Amino acid sequence: MKHRALGLVLGYAADQVFGDPQRWHPVSGFGTLARATESRLYADNRASGVVFTSVLVGSVGAVGYVADRATRRRPVLSIAVTALATWIVLGGRSLGHEARTIDAQLREGDLAAARRQVTHLVGRDPSRLDENGIARATIESVAENTSDAVVAPLWWGAILGPAGLLGYRAANTLDARVGHRTPRLERFGWASARFDDLLNLAPARLTALLAAALGDDSRGAMGAWRRDAHQHPSPNAGPVEAAFAGALGIRLGGANVYHGVVEDRGTLGDGPAPSPSDIGRTARLASKVEIGALVTAVAVALACRR
Repeated sequence: MKHRALGLVLGYAADQVFGDPQRWHPVSGFGTLARATESRLYADNRASGVVFTSVLVGSVGAVGYVADRATRRRPVLSIAVTALATWIVLGGRSLGHEARTIDAQLREGDLAAARRQVTHLVGRDPSRLDENGIARATIESVAENTSDAVVAPLWWGAILGPAGLLGYRAANTLDARVGHRTPRLERFGWASARFDDLLNLAPARLTALLAAALGDDSRGAMGAWRRDAHQHPSPNAGPVEAAFAGALGIRLGGANVYHGVVEDRGTLGDGPAPSPSDIGRTARLASKVEIGALVTAVAVALACRR
């Protein structure tokens, strides 16, 4: 477990220094494998989706487990395996880069570029978003993805090592791919969506707690979480976005358009609507939450050892 904790720290540092691998990214390769598997297993029912999710997440988790077991008595290799798996699955630096890029584009008045850039973070239609709408989309995505792309992988890595890191990233990737309520995917993607919800129950609430503890307004964050989180359709994004809204003193949520369908995300927080100037504040809070999550993950890994 000491080696696991050190591997998590080194992997986090690698993500902060190098970001995502520019070529031959394993997550991209997994996406290709998922497409091929989906073409073979797809059927418009939940049972096929259960098989699809089980095969892919189980296979990737097994790779991590075997690598962990094979290097358990070799400290340097064990640390390296955990560090590599952590680097592969984390997305903290990339998330911060996207936020800073959109912030700069809006400051320069380049609304068209900001609309294109925000599609890297969100699935909503950006064509009618003004500056404040792009700011809200960016802030909500940074909050949610701080949980999904940093806190949750570190949490499962602390508990299960490389198997938890890789298995979680596989599940989260499948949710992004097929976990949509569209006519084609509503039944087939049900298992991927629900499994991702289950895996994120604890990490999302840890993210909300860290945002409340490390943000500028702890009382506001906790109040928004208790009062508003249930309005969000996601059981995990709701607490995270509400806590960020309260900590930043802004109001998130509202109506979004996804593939021509309007979805109401409720009202999260009771401050003013976000503006472009709030993007930088959000990125700084996200960085604090990420460091808090790393400290927590190290503590959890060492506690598991005891």
